[in-house]
Amino acid sequence: MPTYGPVTLGGVAVTPEVIAQGSIPVLDHGFVRLDEAMADDLSVVNGARVSFARHKTEMDDSDAGLIRFLMRERHGTPFEHNAFRFHVRCPIFVAREWFRHRASSFNEFSMRYAKATEDFYVPAPEDVRSQVGKPGAYTFEPVSDEVAETTREELRQVYETAYGAYERLVEQGVARELARAVLPVGAYTEFYWTVNARSLMNFLSLRNAEAAQREIRRYAEACERFFADRMPVTHEAFVAAGRVAP
Repeated sequence: MPTYGPVTLGGVAVTPEVIAQGSIPVLDHGFVRLDEAMADDLSVVNGARVSFARHKTEMDDSDAGLIRFLMRERHGTPFEHNAFRFHVRCPIFVAREWFRHRASSFNEFSMRYAKATEDFYVPAPEDVRSQVGKPGAYTFEPVSDEVAETTREELRQVYETAYGAYERLVEQGVARELARAVLPVGAYTEFYWTVNARSLMNFLSLRNAEAAQREIRRYAEACERFFADRMPVTHEAFVAAGRVAP
């Protein structure tokens, strides 16, 4: 898959386009795909206007103003009457951070039932970085070309050794649920993630942010592109409100 390269949308870094089958490639072997969505700006409007026994079938300027008001004043429940179902392929260490967002539903690929993938995350040279400073107050700095390439080669060797051990154990009859223990967190997994717009904005506020780990941020950027495509007024209001979920 092509190397991820961000562009800007409303001041937010996002992937350049939605490719075939509604997927956005991320990292070296990953993607985010919008599998299905029951989501539009009108769902927010009607979720709010039902308080007055009103229902709209088309958006107008007053509805856009209502969404901005709801976002600004943090009236959150109208943003919950919708759903996005994403299909995600990412390294295990990214998935483990992702699964901490519990106001949503996940189903993940099982290495108990199916053979583990042969794909592992090897960062691009420019993504190999050093950590400078103390926890909670550190920055990441680029490394030399030599250190970057050494890191990439070390990872490749570890992955090759680990996957070879996994295959040998399985061939000897060891259960997959046990053999998988030799695989590192750089292995790729995949999962379905169903989330409403309010919880999605919470995810984006934390994971498409400067303090987020670079790898999960790139996945969050892809999710944000789909969100902006499906709910442009809500997304604009989210950005205008400082990217704080209502």
